Amino acid sequence: QVQLVESGGGLVQAGGSLKLSCAASGRTFSHYDLGWYRQAPGKEREFVAHIGGTTYIADSVKGRFTISRDNAKNTVYLQMNSLKPEDTAVYYCNTNPAIWAWGQGTQVTVSS
Repeated sequence: QVQLVESGGGLVQAGGSLKLSCAASGRTFSHYDLGWYRQAPGKEREFVAHIGGTTYIADSVKGRFTISRDNAKNTVYLQMNSLKPEDTAVYYCNTNPAIWAWGQGTQVTVSS
């Protein structure tokens, strides 16, 4: 059974940066396309970024967020720069499309 553990969130001022990490146990990451997702209060979970043979980023964060992976560490990362208050959400990783059980996520709060 796969366990996903997200980390790296926190409270940051607008314009700041954070780097999120997601480690998986129980399955080898390298076999899968991976994604980052987020869920803001009162909203549905939404796609943020994908990494597989190529990468692509949601329009709402394009130019500010970068996804990367380290297959040796079974870890996927999300570098977030120029953060905005509207980026405030709980961030999750999973395959893309999502097929594993969701982890607990990591809270990102951006103050104005």
